[in-house]
Order: sequence, then structure tokens, then C-alpha cells
Amino acid sequence: MNRNMMRQAQKQLAQLQKIQEELESMTVEGSAGGGAVKVVMTGKQIVESVTIEPEAAEEVELLQDMVLAAVNDASNKAQELAAEKMAVVTGGMNIPGLT
Repeated sequence: MNRNMMRQAQKQLAQLQKIQEELESMTVEGSAGGGAVKVVMTGKQIVESVTIEPEAAEEVELLQDMVLAAVNDASNKAQELAAEKMAVVTGGMNIPGLT
């Protein structure tokens, strides 16, 4: 590898590390049941909070479905956020394991 390629690779690695750090502090919110259940998740897909409105707790099976839907919604949004941020470094190529 020549020096130019090494510098480029080091620059991209530094960009990836910066993006990973940014994703840790960024959050997305998923919701279900018209906002009765809300899930806040980091860009690294760590659930930070779950909020359930009291009226949503009246029917357990429905509540379970809403929690599941809200977590999946937040997870999808976190994946989209990560892909958007990584596209800056990867040039839009989908590289497995980076998001």
C-alpha cells in the first residue's frame, strides 16, 4: 500500500470512529398506539427509556403489541440514522457490519 492509500484509510477510520461516537449520543423515538407507548433509543440501538400512558396499560396483550411495535419503530429509525451517517464515509455503499 502506498502512503496516499494509507492516509486515506486512516482518514476514513477516524471518520468512522467519530460517527460511532456521534451515534452514541444521538437518539430517535419510536411510538405506537398514537403515542400511547414511546421508546427512546440511541443511534447505537440502546433503549434509553420507555414511556407508557396509563390508559395503554388497561389491556395487557394490546400493551405488549404496542411496546413491541414502538421498539421496532425506534430500532428501524436508529438503523436509518446510522446508515445515513455512515454514507458520508462509505460513499453510500452498504458495507455489512458498519451499521
